[in-house]
Amino acid sequence: MEFKSDKAIYEQIAEYVCEKVLRGEWKDEERMPSVREFAVSLTVNPNTVMRAYEHLERHGIIYSKRGIGFLISENSQQKAAGLMREDFLKSVPAFVSRMKLLGIDFKELEQYA
Repeated sequence: MEFKSDKAIYEQIAEYVCEKVLRGEWKDEERMPSVREFAVSLTVNPNTVMRAYEHLERHGIIYSKRGIGFLISENSQQKAAGLMREDFLKSVPAFVSRMKLLGIDFKELEQYA
């Protein structure tokens, strides 16, 4: 996974998990990699992974089970889509503002869809 500089690393990890859930690669009630395992595989600090897991847990996408670790929640696809949609929509005003500044209209964007 390559990290971008425009977003906190823990947020990018959370987005990566959401994408795995939305693609069906990680299913409801499936065990997540441990914080340490995931940190090693992503080459990040375990505290960063823990912060991502806490973020996902707050949004109901994953939950922790004592003695087992973190698991994917029920209805995780719907919750992950909601979180990603919310994050995406926050970026729309800046995107539209940049379009206006550059004189780009929505019809011009259709060729990229």
